Formats: sequence, structure tokens, C-alpha cells
Amino acid sequence: MRVVIALGSNLGRRLENLQGAVDELFDAPGLTFVAVSPIYETDPVGGPEQGPYLNAVVVAESILDPRTLLDRAQIIETAFGRERKERWGPRTLDIDLITVGSLVSDDPDLTLPHPRAHERAFVLVPWARADPSAVLPGHGPVASLLADLDQSGVRLRTDLVLEPPV
Repeated sequence: MRVVIALGSNLGRRLENLQGAVDELFDAPGLTFVAVSPIYETDPVGGPEQGPYLNAVVVAESILDPRTLLDRAQIIETAFGRERKERWGPRTLDIDLITVGSLVSDDPDLTLPHPRAHERAFVLVPWARADPSAVLPGHGPVASLLADLDQSGVRLRTDLVLEPPV
């Protein structure tokens, strides 16, 4: 099934953190790379005062169940120094499962699709670039959702590139 994974970093070596996440996500079996978005520098949303993020979205095909994907993402976050001190606080690496196929889950540990994806330009802008025909289950086409969002805090970084996994 098709999975959409959002990546973000605003601490440390941001580009290296994102590239490391891409490499590690596909280092184990179960995920097949489809696309990666350009990188965007984005203003933080919510939380304490903090620096800008680098954000990107990866699209993949998966044979893994959502819990296994979440576990993999959290292991990678920890390996890159992620500390869960405060909600929406700064982080070395954030890996969010946005969609896993058309699955819908309201499990507090793994809500699918991601409960705030439809209102976050820092997720939808890169996702639309990685998959222009993307649809967010329960909300509609990503391009339509973007039409209603303020995108001023999302800036394309043409000088930065994420390499597909080897």
C-alpha cells in the first residue's frame, strides 16, 4: 500500500538529519521508494520559540503494518537524537506517518491519516510536489486543501536536495 511520510528537522545538521532518515527508512525490507519532495524551509507552527525547520515528504510502497512503520520511524528519530521533552518543541528529527494506504485509525498512539495534516502547509506543499495527484483520505485532493491554506511560511530551498535511497 502507498504510504506518505513527512520529515522535519530544526536542530543540528538539518539536511543530514533528513537524508539520514530517508536512508534509514529504506535500509530495512518492507518499503519501496516511490518519490521524495524538494526540501522546504518552514516557520515553526505552535510550540515554543524555535528556529526554522527543513521539511520534506517521502512517498513509498509498503508491505509493513502501520505499527511496524511507526516503530521504525521512532527508532530512527531516537538514533538521530530526538528527545520528546515538549509538544511541538524543537527536534533533530521528526518522522510522521501521514497516510498508510486508505487506513483510518483513531488509536491515540497512531492516528491515521495524521490528524492535522490537512491544515499544515509544511506537509501538504512538499507532498503535492512529490505526488501531484495525492489525496488525503477523508479530506480530499491535497491540491484543493492547499488552496485554502496560508503558504507564506513555506519556502522552497533549491540549494538543498534529498537523494533517493540507494
